[in-house]
Amino acid sequence: MLHGGGQTRHSWNRAAATLSRDGWTVYTLDARGHGDSDWAPDGDYRVDGLVDDLRGVIDQLGEMPVLFGASLGGMTGLIAEGENPGLMRGLVLVDITPKVEPEGVRRIADFMRGNPDGFASLDEVADAVAAYQPHRTRPSNIEGLRRNVRERSNGRLYWHWDPAFARPGGVGDVITSDHHGRMVAAARAVEVPTLLVHGGKSDIVSTDGVEELLGLIPHASAVNVSAAGHMVAGDDNAVFTMEVGGFLDGLA
Repeated sequence: MLHGGGQTRHSWNRAAATLSRDGWTVYTLDARGHGDSDWAPDGDYRVDGLVDDLRGVIDQLGEMPVLFGASLGGMTGLIAEGENPGLMRGLVLVDITPKVEPEGVRRIADFMRGNPDGFASLDEVADAVAAYQPHRTRPSNIEGLRRNVRERSNGRLYWHWDPAFARPGGVGDVITSDHHGRMVAAARAVEVPTLLVHGGKSDIVSTDGVEELLGLIPHASAVNVSAAGHMVAGDDNAVFTMEVGGFLDGLA
C-alpha cells in the first residue's frame, strides 16, 4: 500500500487491519521523504525515484503483490506496472487517474507548503487539517495526528515529511498535467486486473478522468465512493474496504 503525497503509511491503518483480518498479508510503506523513511539526500522526489523505490521493495517480496496506490502512490504504481509489465498481480488506484484537476492539485500543494514554521500545538495541526478537509468532522480526540508530525528541538511540531518535497519540483510538480502523456502510455500497457476507487467529492479526479482511464484500461472497473473526497480510505473506510475486498476475492 502506497500513500499519497504528504501522508504516511499510517493513512492505511484501518484498511490494512481489515484486509489483514481477511487473510491478506499487508505491507504499508512510507515513501522516501515521508514518515520514518529517510529523506532523499539530493532532494530528488521525482516519479522515477519513487518507481525505483517501489521496484526495489517488490524485488524483496519474492512474489508479485497487489499494489494499492493513493494519489501519488497510485501514480507511482500505474507508471511502475505500465513501464515494467508483470511487476504486480493487480492494481488498485485510489483517487488518481492520468487526467487530474489542476485546482485540486493546487490545494494539495498549498496545504503542504503552508505553515513552514510549524505548529505550537496539536490543536493547531488539527485546525490545519480541518481547513483542508472541511467535509470531515473535526475529531474530538486529535492524538492520532501526532503520527503525522515530529517535534523539533525548538518544541514546535512540523509535518512528518521532508520540506524539500513541498518545494518546486515536489508534489505540486509531480502530479500535474506534465505527466499526463506518460501516465496515458503506462495505462495503455497495463494488463493486470485493475480497480479505480474514487471519491464522489474529490477535487482531483473528475468524470472525464474516470472515463479516460477506463478507455485506456478496458478491463478495469471503477467505483465511486459518494461520501468521500480525495482521501477515500480515510473518509469512508467501511465502503472502501468492502469494494476492494470484492476485487481481491476475485483475484484469490
